[in-house]
Amino acid sequence: MAEDLGLGPRLLVGLTGGIASGKSLVGALFVKLGAALVDTDVVAREVVARGEPGLAAVTAAFGPTVLLPSGELNRAAVRALVFADDAKRRELEAILHPSIRARTLAKLAELEIPYALVVVPLLVETRFRPEAAQLDRLMRRDALPRDEALAMLRAQADRATRLKAAHDVIDNSGTPEATRRQVEQLHHRYLELAAQRVR
Repeated sequence: MAEDLGLGPRLLVGLTGGIASGKSLVGALFVKLGAALVDTDVVAREVVARGEPGLAAVTAAFGPTVLLPSGELNRAAVRALVFADDAKRRELEAILHPSIRARTLAKLAELEIPYALVVVPLLVETRFRPEAAQLDRLMRRDALPRDEALAMLRAQADRATRLKAAHDVIDNSGTPEATRRQVEQLHHRYLELAAQRVR
């Protein structure tokens, strides 16, 4: 995904991939080279923080069981609820996505940089059969049982669908150095593309 923005960066690049696919590593490499990055997962946590309208809306829709005793969002409870029920997942998305989008765009508008990456895990959505390595990483990373990890992965696009939709692909299945070289090449390409865009 690449977009012209009226404010902020001249070029906007979407960084996507399934859960536990290496988005954080790749994003960190771009940032190290001087790119800006806005992670919609981080923004999603911000819009449901205590005192935020997003938290009140989620609680109104799904009841007090989605709250911890501290009044904060019980992420594990919400995750179990929405990944087991597509209708509830869509309802949650309808509540939160407008706020996430608005806050993401506001963050981008504040940046004075040639290009920025926006990490959007669900940029491409469909049903799929998860890859074994991705499933294993997710189970280890989040200490999830297999059934819950599978449900989360099945709510996202499969690798083939993501590859078909991508303009650029980073293969991080090799060495860290090989991944770094791919990121460096794309960084230079995005700088060139940004330079070609005149406001």
